[in-house]
Amino acid sequence: MNTPMIQLAVESGVAVITLNRPEKRNAITDDMRTELIRTLENVSSDPAVRAVVLTGNGKGFCAGGDVSGMAQRMEAPTGEVAFNGWSRQQRVHHSVDLLYSMPKPTIAAVNGAAAGLGADVALACDFVIASEDASFAWSYIRRGLIPDGGGLYFLPRRVGLARAKDLIFSGRRVDAKEALDLGIADRVCAPQRLLEEAQAWAQELGQGSATALALGKTLLNQSYELSASQVFAQGSQAQAVCYTSREHREAVHAFLNKPQ
Repeated sequence: MNTPMIQLAVESGVAVITLNRPEKRNAITDDMRTELIRTLENVSSDPAVRAVVLTGNGKGFCAGGDVSGMAQRMEAPTGEVAFNGWSRQQRVHHSVDLLYSMPKPTIAAVNGAAAGLGADVALACDFVIASEDASFAWSYIRRGLIPDGGGLYFLPRRVGLARAKDLIFSGRRVDAKEALDLGIADRVCAPQRLLEEAQAWAQELGQGSATALALGKTLLNQSYELSASQVFAQGSQAQAVCYTSREHREAVHAFLNKPQ
């Protein structure tokens, strides 16, 4: 029986998704991406899951795309390379968007090196907690490529445009301390405490109304691209939905009926 390349465990409302190709530093293959997409879709629609932690098995978080797969793509007939690449990119973007638009809080628990696509995937999460052993590198330039997993979008929003250009143009490695200083990581902790702290944080974030969390996250993700009036308008519609939710009704009743 083949070992799954994506592992899933759910405890106390927190889903822990683990990239599981430790012998390849969790480099992502097409088959692994298919497993990841399926897992993200299932977690997204599962009402028992309140928050998500994404991490890697072994020494690395994710080494990016599998280089052997890159070699195979170059062997395709010349007239098919572009369309094959486009088709693959649709799957890459679908997997990243599932994580980015997940209607629940998401945390990347970066246990080791996050390079290329691995660094992009980490930033697709709402928050990043990094082990002291972690590192980040947008190393696409070393393969003659540009970031294709959302890094062109996520990184400038984390660190600013000039710093994003520096990291992408150089492909240099950023250790955990610098990642925290730059805003790539939100927290840093000891390696042995990484998963425990990530799960505790996820549990804290997932305690609120699932309706309010999903709607608030959707609006926040769009807020840099919308005008203030658009955010206000969409916020009004989202709040109207919240007014009808079970969570809002129960919270108001509990407040009004609590002992004085």
